[in-house]
Amino acid sequence: MASLINCPHCGVRPKEEFSIRGSASVARPAPTAPDEDWNRYVFVRDNERGRIQEYWHHSAGCRRWLVVERSNVTHEVFSVTDAEDKAKEAAR
Repeated sequence: MASLINCPHCGVRPKEEFSIRGSASVARPAPTAPDEDWNRYVFVRDNERGRIQEYWHHSAGCRRWLVVERSNVTHEVFSVTDAEDKAKEAAR
């Protein structure tokens, strides 16, 4: 059975339609941050086990950016949110 992702725009779709683009929980440094902060942001990451949030791109569908919350152990998907909606929520 293929893994399925419930895209908020296209409905339930096979995961092969999506591209994983990285962690959605890492805070981006300010543009004026020191080089050490940028080095840590780009190259140094914890490899956490369990429930994580990632940016996924629906490249073979609506082409929207999504935030997928899933387990990197079991691959169970807990939630899928449009990244724009997530950003608006965080700005409040």
